[in-house]
Amino acid sequence: MRPHTFSTPKPLLPVIGKPIVQLLLEDLTKMMDGKVDEVAFIIGDFGKDVENNLKNIAGKLGLKPFIYHQEEALGTAHAIWCAAGFLKGNVLIAFADTLFKTDFIINTKEDGIIWTKQIANPQLFGVVVPDENGYVSLFVEKPKEFISDLAIIGIYYFSNGEYLRDQIQYIIDNDIRGNNEYQLTDVLENMKNQGQKLKIAQVDGWFDCGNKNAMLDTNMEMLKLKLPSGFVHSSVKIENSKIIQPCFIDRDVILQNSTVGPYVSLGCGTIIENSMLTDCIVMNNSSINNCKLTNSMLGNHSKTKNREGELNLGDYSEVL
Repeated sequence: MRPHTFSTPKPLLPVIGKPIVQLLLEDLTKMMDGKVDEVAFIIGDFGKDVENNLKNIAGKLGLKPFIYHQEEALGTAHAIWCAAGFLKGNVLIAFADTLFKTDFIINTKEDGIIWTKQIANPQLFGVVVPDENGYVSLFVEKPKEFISDLAIIGIYYFSNGEYLRDQIQYIIDNDIRGNNEYQLTDVLENMKNQGQKLKIAQVDGWFDCGNKNAMLDTNMEMLKLKLPSGFVHSSVKIENSKIIQPCFIDRDVILQNSTVGPYVSLGCGTIIENSMLTDCIVMNNSSINNCKLTNSMLGNHSKTKNREGELNLGDYSEVL
């Protein structure tokens, strides 16, 4: 996601005007039928501004936030272990660089639930093999030969956070590593072998945010799913311009002699003049003049003039 992640951690990049992690939290709390009170963010050393942004996101959803730091990247299980004090009772875990679509409501009586998506290229992912009752019988990391097409998407539920914590502690204490890291799949395999029944659930949609093109595809899908009629803030000024929905257009945007859409998200304070935009994300306080852009992602406070085609600009960049 460079150049955007030079200035903003990926989970805080916007899709339909909201940080990825906020959209993810909104969907996760729905899966728990509103029974979520607290959220822990496990992050690197991103500074106080990022921590405050995360706390504000939690506050918007009525959640009490906690911040934990992973000082060294030692794997997915190690990251979760960094929040060991938070692992109590019912726990939902999600990797914050992916979005999903599901109408699934969690059955909290299950020992654990692992969300998956049926895919065409399972050799690129960790997959699960189901038994006859829909529980995990086998975990396989990037299978070279076909064994299952149910890819693990990075969302998990556990009914006993303390038990999960103890299992992670076991692999760390015994230095059990995969690819020199402490992997959550090793923890899950141990749990299964000890009799835990891990239910397999499938999402209807799985939307990646791992690079510019994936982000733009996800922005398009989120507009279709969540804002099919689009959103235009009441403060937007439109002069001799056309909006082809669905789009997300935030407050204080100015459109002059332009056509915007479909599948465009414009951050607050952005000015579009004499231009045509399709399939674009433009962040806050940016300006575009005399351009015809598609499949483009422009950072905060960027300035673009007299350009046609695709662009990928970071914050404060200028192409004039």
